[in-house]
Amino acid sequence: MVQVLTDSTFEKETSSGLSLTDFWAEWCGPCRMQSPVIDELSEESEGNVSYYKLDVDANPEVPSHFGIMSIPTLLVKKDGEVVEKLIGYHGKEQIQSILAKYQK
Repeated sequence: MVQVLTDSTFEKETSSGLSLTDFWAEWCGPCRMQSPVIDELSEESEGNVSYYKLDVDANPEVPSHFGIMSIPTLLVKKDGEVVEKLIGYHGKEQIQSILAKYQK
């Protein structure tokens, strides 16, 4: 299941393990294409990756901190460190391949 993050919960939730956060906004067309891909990956996940969404309009602090200027942006963190920043739409296989590099 994809969990919703806010500026105040982002650091705590993504500080350990492998996580992917989808930075999006309601008005963003490519974000609406990306969302089902993230949902599908989350449903197929065996618990080794945590999936999150963060609405950039409602939560401007975190995107600003990470220099996110375009959406969708996918931020991959491993044990609290950013290891990948994917800008724009990415397909399921592409995301799986990137996440596989950081799985134990």
